[in-house]
Amino acid sequence: MKDCQAFLLKYAEIGIKGKNRYVFEEALEKDVKIKLQNAGADFNVKRINGRIYCEALSDFDYDEIVAVLKKVFGVVGICPVTLVSDNSIETIKETAVKFVGEAYPDRNFTFKVDTRRADKTYPKTSMEVDADVGEALLDAYPEMKVDVHKPEVFLHIELRENRVFMYSRIIRGAGGLPLGTNGRAMLLLSGGFDSPVAGYRISRRGVYLDAVYFNAPPYTSDRAKQKVVDLAKVLSSYSGMIRLHIINFTDIQMAIYDKCPHDELTIIMRRYMMKIAQRIAENTPDCFGLITGESIGQVASQTMKSLFCTDEAVTIPVYRPLIGHDKQEIIDMAEEIGTAEISILPYEDCCTIFVAKHPVTKPNLNIIKASESRLSEISEELMEKAIESDEVIIINPGV
Repeated sequence: MKDCQAFLLKYAEIGIKGKNRYVFEEALEKDVKIKLQNAGADFNVKRINGRIYCEALSDFDYDEIVAVLKKVFGVVGICPVTLVSDNSIETIKETAVKFVGEAYPDRNFTFKVDTRRADKTYPKTSMEVDADVGEALLDAYPEMKVDVHKPEVFLHIELRENRVFMYSRIIRGAGGLPLGTNGRAMLLLSGGFDSPVAGYRISRRGVYLDAVYFNAPPYTSDRAKQKVVDLAKVLSSYSGMIRLHIINFTDIQMAIYDKCPHDELTIIMRRYMMKIAQRIAENTPDCFGLITGESIGQVASQTMKSLFCTDEAVTIPVYRPLIGHDKQEIIDMAEEIGTAEISILPYEDCCTIFVAKHPVTKPNLNIIKASESRLSEISEELMEKAIESDEVIIINPGV
């Protein structure tokens, strides 16, 4: 859109907050600034009457900036704006005629002018501006028709403090709540479709992410590890900087394989993963829970009884935003957020390599704990060794 000089960012849920609304607005403004700066764009970003206003201070790539703004949690609408040079009604009408002529070569459509008069000192009412601009458009383009109920095109005009904004497109944003308004959580990240989508869904509610990946060399390759790093990079473009913890899990898996019933391998392995993730979370400031990509019944380790046995291993909250979704819904979400192409790569992680041929689907917690007790003498040592192996990779957006 060649004449776009600025963007108005709309939010919804933030607008119904009470006395702490300013906290969400400040967080949203901060995240917009950070994401635009990371993209190398020079914009003046500020809050104005229920909007975030981003005015370009230099040339920019329109498609690139829209793609960046679509990853800002809290924004529901991105409006590419043309600035009107002054607020006289004649200039507004002239700009509207030029705007429609350039934006819509084929003008056989119905339209409505929708004016928002935030500046109450303006001499004309919103309805008067609507009528004047609508008349000017009909005179210039008689093929257009007015439809105030179900128009094909809305021409939005916002009158604000001696500035006039004009736009007709509202690009759908990510929605949710601004980053940093709901603390931090630890994502158990694997190379599959589910966990990246789960991280995205929780982060969309204003939660910063850190992540832990359980590596099992030599049974898993460096390509599997890189796959997880690449998934974390995609997530960071939404959620900001991520500390990715790489844990060497081989010794624990081999001990479980040697000492525990094979049909219980996955459940006991998941319990140890949760325990280690909790310890890392407890040493991470403001980290209030774990995130997993499990959904009920998707695999044997995700039946109701299996999840019950897994959760018993930890004491902090476990968030499962995909709990009621089926696989295709999850894949669709992965495609939408940009992780699907990476997740589909055929590099297996430790969960898939050590899966039992006939896993238990209705585990009994007492039996699971009895089997797990076979590791009691070496359990703490194994966990300490795994945590000491922690390789922390800082994942920054765009890096």
